[in-house]
Amino acid sequence: MSAALKDLGDHIAAVQETAVREATVTHGELTITIHRDRIVDMLRFLRDDPTCRFTTLIDICGVDWPGDAERFEVVYHLLSMHLNQRIRVKLSTDEDTPVDSVVEVFPVAGWFEREAFDMFGIAFDGNPDLRRLLTDYGFEGHPLRKDFPLTGYVEVRWDEEQKRVVYEPVELVQDYRDFDFMSPWEGAKYVLPGDEKAKGEGA
Repeated sequence: MSAALKDLGDHIAAVQETAVREATVTHGELTITIHRDRIVDMLRFLRDDPTCRFTTLIDICGVDWPGDAERFEVVYHLLSMHLNQRIRVKLSTDEDTPVDSVVEVFPVAGWFEREAFDMFGIAFDGNPDLRRLLTDYGFEGHPLRKDFPLTGYVEVRWDEEQKRVVYEPVELVQDYRDFDFMSPWEGAKYVLPGDEKAKGEGA
């Protein structure tokens, strides 16, 4: 499979030479890193080229690297049902530079771009309805940015007892968790809840 993915990456890099910055196969997955201004042409090529046929856009998501000049990566995941292959396309942008929308190539991208805009603040030029999708009306900030504070915000919810909208402070607390990283298939070195009765013969 890795050889086939490498051949596919070489094909894409050869045909889209001016768009591709890097093509790598890591952990059995093909990733194409491209120049930001070529995203529409690249996705149209991946959809229509007979060697690729990536006709399904699975997801668009963001990654935040606050220390980089272009702090955001926009990541597109595509699927070829015809060839049973997946591909990841990445590009970089900053807080002020919008990325071209790909709704003309994959109409479903409108929803994914709205989510990336809401969660990261990544703007998509040409999206016909670029509004917040998951946060409340009037929400300030972008929750998936790494510099987003975990306290100091309010949430809006409907209170059934008061029969009105109420504003409450948000506390996004992550409880401490202790992972032992032991595989249940190899047999844990402690008694799992419910296994106490299995200590007799035949256990």
